[in-house]
Amino acid sequence: MAALTLTFDIGGTHIKAAIVEESGQLHGERVMIDTVPGAAPRDDVAALVEMARPLGTFDRISVGFPGVVRAGRVLTAPNLGTEKWQGFDLAGALASALGKPVRIANDADLQGLAVIEGKGVEMVITLGTGFGTGLYQDGRLGPHLELAHHPFRQGETYDEQVGDAARKKVGTARWNKRVEKAIANMRRLANFDHLYVGGGNAKRIEFKLAPDVSLVDNVAGLLGGPALWRD
Repeated sequence: MAALTLTFDIGGTHIKAAIVEESGQLHGERVMIDTVPGAAPRDDVAALVEMARPLGTFDRISVGFPGVVRAGRVLTAPNLGTEKWQGFDLAGALASALGKPVRIANDADLQGLAVIEGKGVEMVITLGTGFGTGLYQDGRLGPHLELAHHPFRQGETYDEQVGDAARKKVGTARWNKRVEKAIANMRRLANFDHLYVGGGNAKRIEFKLAPDVSLVDNVAGLLGGPALWRD
């Protein structure tokens, strides 16, 4: 019987969870809670455990995390509070709490694994609380690059210029112009064959996208879970 993957998509605004089939389809319903600003890692782990309870049985766990994670340990968590999360063994804590093996990737990287075609250089950006990116070569995930925190314009980073707080501050029209410029920068940086745009604010894009740029549903942040377990 194909394995079932409990997948968590941890964001700066919401945390989502669902069980996902090997085919990449949802197995039952999704659940979602608000992210608690400044919560301690152990408190967030306890919240994840509670989210898993009504979802049913599963064989393994995948997590999309908004930061850099190496070997299950958090290196950065810009929208959750890096000072609290840095060095935290999230994989170990979840495995101990839920009794199943755990794999973790950056949330944008995980979303991309659900939508890429596996041909050439593909890139994903996510427009949500911040600005996420993932880069892939022939279907293989590359090292995660925290481009969100690199300079973009007017002395500010991509997160500061196209994150959700910036959209609310400057309005959707000006935000769209910034996103269009950010996409142009990603094109020059990665020379991608195709770019996928996801995240909760992707639906707010109003300019015409080039043929090699596609919008993807935000549920992809969950559907990529099984891909973390493929060689």
